[in-house]
Amino acid sequence: MNAAHPGPSRAGGRSRATLWLLATAACAVLVLSALASVFTLDITEHGMVTRFGRVVRLVEEPGLGFKLPFERVQRFDKRLLFLSTQPNEYVTADRKNVIVATLATWRIAEPTRFLATLRTRGEAEQRLTDAIVGEAGAVIGRHDFASFVAPHASDNRFGAIIAEVRAGIQALVWRAYGIEVVDLGVRDLGLPQQNRQSVFERMKAERARITMQLRSEGKAESKRIIAEADRQKTRILAEANELARRLDGEGEAEAMRIYAREFAADLPFFKLIRTLEAYDRILDDKTTLFLPAESELLQILQPSTSAAEALNPPPKAGPRNGEMVGAGAEGQQRPPGELR
Repeated sequence: MNAAHPGPSRAGGRSRATLWLLATAACAVLVLSALASVFTLDITEHGMVTRFGRVVRLVEEPGLGFKLPFERVQRFDKRLLFLSTQPNEYVTADRKNVIVATLATWRIAEPTRFLATLRTRGEAEQRLTDAIVGEAGAVIGRHDFASFVAPHASDNRFGAIIAEVRAGIQALVWRAYGIEVVDLGVRDLGLPQQNRQSVFERMKAERARITMQLRSEGKAESKRIIAEADRQKTRILAEANELARRLDGEGEAEAMRIYAREFAADLPFFKLIRTLEAYDRILDDKTTLFLPAESELLQILQPSTSAAEALNPPPKAGPRNGEMVGAGAEGQQRPPGELR
């Protein structure tokens, strides 16, 4: 009878074992739920908590976070990311082909919009590459080839063109995908093989034109400098001559004042000096004078004549017999001793 019908002790043991299993399973579920409700976020990440595909909240602070067990955490990189595009061929406004490869720096600026439209970095890079290629082709097509290759740095509009491309891309991807294009640069700028020779010839011709222009400008500047130097030379010489004449006049005036003061103190001496100066101007080695015996000059030149007699000559006598006397232009007779 005991083998057919188990006793109460054995039934109670099974009940306790079942309760222990249920309690253990409940604890395990609680532990797993607690672990599923905790997450960590790195400082380089955006965190998006979603519930059945719908965004519940955005987590920006790094560290330990909590969520419901049935919620998920989407993580996105918040650091600056780089995208290098392959070289693409574009056509300029003047029908010249150029090959451009770009390097873009971008980041996820609005994680909510990024999650709703793209979800992964690979998809974002593909959309960003398409935007760069399309906007670069549109902007390059509005500019001539000379805007990219210019002989002077002041004529180079390459930086403005790249800024225009970046602004166009930024306006597109920010609104559509929540992406911010921080910077855009050109990694490579080249020419197709079939166009290189013609471009090089054009560059050489442009350089030759600039050389001729600089030489002509140099010659014109040289002539201007020489003309300015000649003008200054003429002005300086004129001022110097004017100053010299003024100084000569002042010197002669001062000399005349000194002569007048000194000669006024001794009139006979003044008379002697003036006489000697007059004869010094009219006498040379080809001049012959016939002087009367009572001539003042003759008395001065005679050694026996004293200075007092030279300064105070006796009264002049009339012409003697046989002495030649010349007549002046008005018919008056010249004094004896006149130049013959």
